[in-house]
Amino acid sequence: MRKTIAIIAGLAVLAAANYTIYSRERQLAEGAIVLLELAPVDPRSLMQGDYMALRYKAADDAFGRTTETAVGDGHIIVKVDERGVGAFVRRDGGEPLAPGEVRLRYRIRDEQVKFATNAFFFQEGHAQYYERARYGEFRVAPSGALMLTTLRGEKLESLGPKS
Repeated sequence: MRKTIAIIAGLAVLAAANYTIYSRERQLAEGAIVLLELAPVDPRSLMQGDYMALRYKAADDAFGRTTETAVGDGHIIVKVDERGVGAFVRRDGGEPLAPGEVRLRYRIRDEQVKFATNAFFFQEGHAQYYERARYGEFRVAPSGALMLTTLRGEKLESLGPKS
């Protein structure tokens, strides 16, 4: 009996893990691309070891530098321009989206607004590739969930080592 329970539990864990992998791969392949402008960060925390601390202008536009007006996790609406850059329009109140608008999920953690992540990790010794970062490139699921895929420069060029 214990062996059967252990096998069923193991299969359930594998099924859940595979579903998560499948949904992330689908988001990478099919998710809408939205670029969010990076907001200035403390220069001392810009490059810390093998990651870059990130802040987003859309979060600052929605909440300022503090999250005191944020009740909890939720969504904001951004308008995506012809270049793919999203600009804050309003906090989501459940109203329908206008053409060119995208709903983005945010979370409040440690009194900061987070879109997917507030850090970009890179291989040791590759910091120089990302020093010119001005935009974060996200894949957005229909639910508004975001996945940070890369950083882009001032002219929207992809940053990082050439493959």
